[in-house]
Amino acid sequence: MSQEGNSGDRPADAVMAFELHSAGVAVVLRGWGCWLRNGAAPHHPCSQIACTPPGCNSPVQKDTLLTWKGQDPLLLLKTLQLLWTKKEMKKQLKEEIRRGFAGLEDPLAGLLDMLESNGDWKGKGHSLGYYISSELQLWMKEHPAVQQSGMKLKKLQARVFRILDQCPANLLDPLISIYQLHTADRNYLLGHVSHLYHRGDYKEAAILSIKLKLQPDQDVEKMCAPLLFQDKINLVEDYVAEYPELQCRLLEILDTWCEPDFNIRDMARQYQGLSRYKPDKLNRKMLSKLIFRLLDRFNVDPALCPNVINQRHLRTLNYLFYKRFVEKTMTQENWADHIQSTVGENRWLQGHLIQLLLRYCDLNTAARWAQRCSLPEEVLPSEVADELQKLEIQERVEEATKEENYKEVKKKDYYQLPIPRANIRLLQNWEEMMQCYEKVLKPGQIVGIDMEWRPSFGMVGKPRVSLLQLAVRDEVFLLDLPRLLEQAEVKGEKEKLPHFIQRLYSDATITKLGYGMSGDLSSLAATCSTLKGMDKQSQSVVDLLTIDKLLQKSSTDWKKGGLKVDVLSPEQSCEDGGLRQPEKGLSLLVQHVLGKPLDKTEQMSNWEKRPLREEQILYAASDAYCLLEVYEKLCKDPESFGLSSDLTESLVGKPSVKPRAKKQLNKQEVPSPSGQCKGSDKETSCPPAPISPKEFSVVCDNMLQGLGRYLRCLGVDVRMLENEDDHRKAAEIARQEGRVILTSGLPYQTLRSHVGEGRCFSVNCSEKAKEQALQVLKHFNVHVTLADIFSRCQF
Repeated sequence: MSQEGNSGDRPADAVMAFELHSAGVAVVLRGWGCWLRNGAAPHHPCSQIACTPPGCNSPVQKDTLLTWKGQDPLLLLKTLQLLWTKKEMKKQLKEEIRRGFAGLEDPLAGLLDMLESNGDWKGKGHSLGYYISSELQLWMKEHPAVQQSGMKLKKLQARVFRILDQCPANLLDPLISIYQLHTADRNYLLGHVSHLYHRGDYKEAAILSIKLKLQPDQDVEKMCAPLLFQDKINLVEDYVAEYPELQCRLLEILDTWCEPDFNIRDMARQYQGLSRYKPDKLNRKMLSKLIFRLLDRFNVDPALCPNVINQRHLRTLNYLFYKRFVEKTMTQENWADHIQSTVGENRWLQGHLIQLLLRYCDLNTAARWAQRCSLPEEVLPSEVADELQKLEIQERVEEATKEENYKEVKKKDYYQLPIPRANIRLLQNWEEMMQCYEKVLKPGQIVGIDMEWRPSFGMVGKPRVSLLQLAVRDEVFLLDLPRLLEQAEVKGEKEKLPHFIQRLYSDATITKLGYGMSGDLSSLAATCSTLKGMDKQSQSVVDLLTIDKLLQKSSTDWKKGGLKVDVLSPEQSCEDGGLRQPEKGLSLLVQHVLGKPLDKTEQMSNWEKRPLREEQILYAASDAYCLLEVYEKLCKDPESFGLSSDLTESLVGKPSVKPRAKKQLNKQEVPSPSGQCKGSDKETSCPPAPISPKEFSVVCDNMLQGLGRYLRCLGVDVRMLENEDDHRKAAEIARQEGRVILTSGLPYQTLRSHVGEGRCFSVNCSEKAKEQALQVLKHFNVHVTLADIFSRCQF
């Protein structure tokens, strides 16, 4: 043995080897390679000889003592496997991996030797194989010289492809990076993916295609269809995420699946070995939701999907018929505008329109619409075709009579503008805008602001504002935004109007009044992109929705200057002889403060259509001007409305807190079934008398089915809406069967107006069913005993 072999380092190394050996951990000693190279301990990479470190009386177990230079990768693997079983030795494991790679003649080939001989990396989660591969990937960044190229790299890539079939997803990225698989022959890559696909490994084929960016050379339907059948929608979205042309192709394919005669089961039979396939889950309703979500995510023109758009329009038609003929909350003219814009020139929709008219109306109405749509007689039912000859005179007489009656009702029962018609100014060019500019931006001014847009009926995208109303004392300005923006674009002055609006909202000396202004500002930003983020710059904004919430919390005995308000009863007649729906929102606030509600029959007008009708102009002006009168009345005498005397000081000049606006819309104060208690400064509710679950009957909205099932297990009499049911069905069931409505979010605002006080309750949809149930039981004072639990369940 040479002098080098007798160096003073050996005893320390031997002690370290002995300590680690005693712990049952394999170790490769620094410096031991020197002894072996000098002949101190003869060995062979594959030998099974037990070696004894110098200075140590106990031999180290066989295969635990290795040298790095020219080392066999399989012996390195055995050492690493022993360290892997000792989780507390992770630091040593990392060091041994890096030292081992430094000693291997070909680290890239060595990694493949290890993976090919060991199967622990094939399962899910982080395996030793994944850990070694990741460490090699990092080590190669520090040692770029080990990278391979040319024929040697191609041979290594061929070996990689042989193990990719069983490779877990987390191992793909390291292997692709280490062996530069992106540089491999593309046809070879596609062939390998095709092999996985035909073997029924659809998910694995898609993941590998995404990693290697092979999508442009593949058939979108062929790759994505089996993934959809296996409910792997997220993977489908990832597959097309970076390729707009593939996104369009996917949406076209999904739309063909929504055709009336398309059989989804026949399509599924083309793909063998589908696991977890649920044919009933992939129905047209689910496909429709998926298509609209993808249209929105990828910002694709909805016209690309005519089938699903037609189905959406058909649902809109049904909704419009409900609003007009069941709720009776739309005027004939508004309803007709929306029907015409929804149906358009689509013969398929026009045919469904005639069928709906025959179901809800009469022959006369159906024939009149057939004439309006220019439908040929041969496509009409015979009875409708016969009625076409008798319409024109009858229609004129009916409309004239109805209009006169309606005008008289409006004057008597609804809020009326206190200013002359001449003081309502429709502004459609910048020259007309100058008079508005000077009056509205006057320091100290109080401005009522409202906006109108065409109802979207659930279509994709945010609504675009068609009319911006600005009301000051004795005058209202109606800004025709589409016209003004179009003219500014032509003249190269497109920043002029946004600048005016920004000045208005950011001027702290001008008080801006609105109702639910967060939603208005969001729509305004969607109309003009330069106005995005304006909610953060707004100052001196007073949202009367906040005051409305305070009013709803105050005494139910609404007063007006000490006298009871003339509240309209729901039994009063309105247009078409129907019953008027209870007031809500701004209309209800105006009724409470000024004595009469707003006439909201023009609310669902087609605000994009020009010219605006006179009724639309008066409606828009009233919506903005009433804000001034409500604000003035409340500031003069807040105590008479049950509000604090410092109302003016707390609201005027106070910036609107925008992040909470949406949350406010979803909040509500639910009156106790037994009414309100009086006699204290703070409003408190009298708890209702305790009842048993058998005495408590509810109807759960379709987003609260989990709550419904939980309450039923506790003995409560529960009915639940189906997924496809409209929220309003809950109100029908509640009225017919005397049930309490349980709902959440925005539907609460609508449903509570259809039932008696305290008969509609909103729960927190973000909570679990158990917490929701406890909230309901506590609110209605329902006492559950052991005998009640599962009393309604059948075994």
